[in-house]
Amino acid sequence: MNYTDSMDYLKGLTKFGINLGLDRIRDLLTRMGNPERKVEFVHVGGTNGKGSTCAILASILKNSGLKVGMFTSPHLHSYTERIKINGQDIAKEDVAEILSMMRVYLDKIVAEGGEHPTEFEVSTALALYHFAREKVDIAIMEVGMGGEIDSTNVILPKISLITNIGMDHMDYLGPTLEDITRVKAGIIKEGIAVLTTCDHPAALEVIRQIAREKHAPLWEEGKDFWIEPLEQLENIQKFNCRVKDTLFSDLSISLRGKHQLNNAALAVAAAVKMGVSSKAVRQGIEETIWPCRLETVRKTPLIVVDAAHNYHGVLVLVDSLQEYWPNKKKVLLIGMLADKEREKVAAEIAPLAEKIVVTKPNSPRAGKWEEVADFVRPFVDQVIVEENITRAVDEAIRLAGDDHMVLITGSIYMVSEARAHLLQLNAEKP
Repeated sequence: MNYTDSMDYLKGLTKFGINLGLDRIRDLLTRMGNPERKVEFVHVGGTNGKGSTCAILASILKNSGLKVGMFTSPHLHSYTERIKINGQDIAKEDVAEILSMMRVYLDKIVAEGGEHPTEFEVSTALALYHFAREKVDIAIMEVGMGGEIDSTNVILPKISLITNIGMDHMDYLGPTLEDITRVKAGIIKEGIAVLTTCDHPAALEVIRQIAREKHAPLWEEGKDFWIEPLEQLENIQKFNCRVKDTLFSDLSISLRGKHQLNNAALAVAAAVKMGVSSKAVRQGIEETIWPCRLETVRKTPLIVVDAAHNYHGVLVLVDSLQEYWPNKKKVLLIGMLADKEREKVAAEIAPLAEKIVVTKPNSPRAGKWEEVADFVRPFVDQVIVEENITRAVDEAIRLAGDDHMVLITGSIYMVSEARAHLLQLNAEKP
């Protein structure tokens, strides 16, 4: 298979849906020579902030001289973004080669009467094989969904990180915050340190309980590591971070929002636990790039994109908008998946906008996407429904004129397509 064939093949695997469990991927990895046993790992779970934490820690570890793999999902513009080594995407040729090899094993599994692995399981196995073949010093693996029976949980990490915990994927993880936390805390391994920025008392108690049961040393933000915000400019945040008795003063990060300081603190604490130098910490944080998180894509009109795809993420986004652009009139472009708390999200974000465009995320999980328009109408006078994402972006820009900013948020499947269109428009500007 070439790369195009490989992408078609992977897309075809989405018919197997979301099917949590570890038996299928363990069988596949055994046939591939158990690459998960040939690499050291950091495992990153939680609800929001996983990708940012992975990116910050990967940058820190790269600056310490290590060869660092990173597996995250979903991607923005190209599948190759999911699998990186020292910040460089996997080559399309490598994707095609490894998937062609894997297809032989996958066909054999089915021929022997086994259950076909899902698309995410195949992607996880592809990343693990690539990292082992390229002999990375360490690979940072982001959990896909949940934790305990997510396909990334086949690894045995050096350290586990859990960001915040919020209500998400309730159909798969359970109806209560405690249920969701138990599943996400399933990445905690016997005797292996776990660090967390979770601050919800009920969720934190579950993490503590599981850490005790697994004899896993636990570091908590606010107890074992802290942040102190210093200065917040439009394109940079300065802060201090203390980890146990070690103080990192006057750190700088280009990611916006106070929540990114929490993600940075988690990455710094992990780096300290792993014995990384303060110089690598400082430089790694400063060099971190992670798109679609309060990212300015255009200045006139001001267009900001943020992949706040669930209720917890939108609460953080609302706080950030009040911090950075409290007096700016806003046009909101939003598109959300059906399995999110869309009505609750609308009630938080819609009052900040004067005009709203609702569009359809490019995903089978979009469901009755137009219902978002019904949820936002009580808060604004002007609501436009436009299914095509490209046309929706153009409409939002038209509505903004010269005196409004455009905020694009919701499902990453929508935000990434909107961002790609904006980058194309920017490239076409004289």
